[in-house]
Amino acid sequence: MSICLIYYMMFLMLSIISFISSILFMVLDYSLMLEFELLSLNSISIVMTILFDWMSLLFMGFVLFISSMVIYYSKEYMYGDLYINRFIMLVGMFVLSMMLLIISPNLISILLGWDGLGLVSYCLVIYYQNVKSYNAGMITALSNRIGDVALLMAIAWMMSYGSFNYIYYVDYMKNSVEMNIIVSLVILAAMTKSAQIPFSSWLPAAMAAPTPVSSLVHSSTLVTAGVYLLIRFNYALTESMMLFLLFIGTMTMFMAGLGANFEFDLKKIIALSTLSQLGLMMSILALGEYKLALFHLLTHALFKALLFMCAGCMIHNVGGYQDIRYMGGLINQMPLTCTFFFISNLSLCGLPFLAGFYSKDLILEVLSMSYLNIYIYIIFFISTGLTVCYTFRLLYYVIMGDYNYLSLNSISDSGVIMLKGMSGLIFFVIIGGSVLMWTMFPTPYFICLPFIMKVMALLVTMIGIWIGLEFSKFAINYNLKSLSLLKISLFLSSMWNMPYMSTYGVNYYPLYWGNLIYLSMDQGWSEYLGSQNIYQNIKNMSMFLQILYNNNLKIFLLLTVMWVIFMILFL
Repeated sequence: MSICLIYYMMFLMLSIISFISSILFMVLDYSLMLEFELLSLNSISIVMTILFDWMSLLFMGFVLFISSMVIYYSKEYMYGDLYINRFIMLVGMFVLSMMLLIISPNLISILLGWDGLGLVSYCLVIYYQNVKSYNAGMITALSNRIGDVALLMAIAWMMSYGSFNYIYYVDYMKNSVEMNIIVSLVILAAMTKSAQIPFSSWLPAAMAAPTPVSSLVHSSTLVTAGVYLLIRFNYALTESMMLFLLFIGTMTMFMAGLGANFEFDLKKIIALSTLSQLGLMMSILALGEYKLALFHLLTHALFKALLFMCAGCMIHNVGGYQDIRYMGGLINQMPLTCTFFFISNLSLCGLPFLAGFYSKDLILEVLSMSYLNIYIYIIFFISTGLTVCYTFRLLYYVIMGDYNYLSLNSISDSGVIMLKGMSGLIFFVIIGGSVLMWTMFPTPYFICLPFIMKVMALLVTMIGIWIGLEFSKFAINYNLKSLSLLKISLFLSSMWNMPYMSTYGVNYYPLYWGNLIYLSMDQGWSEYLGSQNIYQNIKNMSMFLQILYNNNLKIFLLLTVMWVIFMILFL
């Protein structure tokens, strides 16, 4: 039996056990905490803690289920790869790091899972060993290091409590200075991991990884770690922190939605869509609705994993090209894949009664009920409209129209194993939202809104569909020949020039200035006045002494003669 099937069966069984346990824990209102003391230093005990409650078990169930489907899908997607076993083991390590993060109510064990995710993601992003992968891997690893350092600093501040189990303190110590510092550092860590502004540029760059990895990273593992950590810390968030997080979340959501409308790389469009949804999760979390944030996180994981798997299937079939302008009319050659792609895209838009609708519509209605300013209300609905807009633009380019690439091709739904992997998810993309809603919210939300606000989500969706289709037709007909339009398009698709700022700003200019300082100081003045100067002086002195030593007898006799002459003259 291949390593793919062993991992697939193991993860699938564990996910079923985890999901059933979470429902049981939810019904019984039960939590289980296991502690193993590793080390005790004075009054601080370093304890390995594992927390099983409905939230961690439910999330674990989802991560394991999606991972099992992705690994099964990889069996065919990575077929022919010489190092497929290494790839599957890396994915296994990635999932296990996420498990460690999910079940830890302890900052030290969270750091192990957190760093595990960062390091293994680096190995997976540079899996195709070329310059582009290397650059993407470096920006991913270095962006995440900021968050890792923030988490280390939070651990240091936790020492003032004598224990690293934050779960005991988040609610009771929320007004203490230490807890505010710890939570601020955790927010910074979550912003880097969940790619919020200004740390967004690594997320589309991480698309250099193989598609199964993208499917896993963008649905339920790496990028959701930050949101999950903040869900755990939600009790300790102060009002000012929540306002800051709300602003950052809405800006990320808007920026990613706008960028996806001008992007042509299939995987990057879906990556920007993930970024937009992460902004939505952060925003609703900042409004105090942590359960809704978790609900959207889980439903989003289902349809986003399937979206990436469908995209991978399409890229696989068109010979590795990712530009959507080369595609078109794929519904004729790949009907089943395109059907899955269409359903998961509609779920992303929040089409009624698919998984995404239950979380997205509820989030918008809860927002409409709350007392917030007009900026938040408008940007939420504009971002929702942009989501629908780029989704239908993507569908227009990929599914409708004529095929725009090689006339000699063999595109078909031939990948049986890939299709089976996707079929495992499609069922949950359709019914997952309703099932989750019935389990997570035993008492329904009572939402009372005026008619216009109630239908606003539907109205924005309809406008988004119309703009998305019209925009696609305009772009195809006019091909952005106007220079100003092209500049706007490039500015928006590059996420407001953020990749340039986070690579050139962080790498290029400091290195350039460092080189100037090195040339002028280390190899310039300090060399001239320092080591070289001292060396020259010592050399000159030693040469002078050498002359003295070599001619000591002559000098002695000369001095004797001079002394005798001196004596005769003056005495």
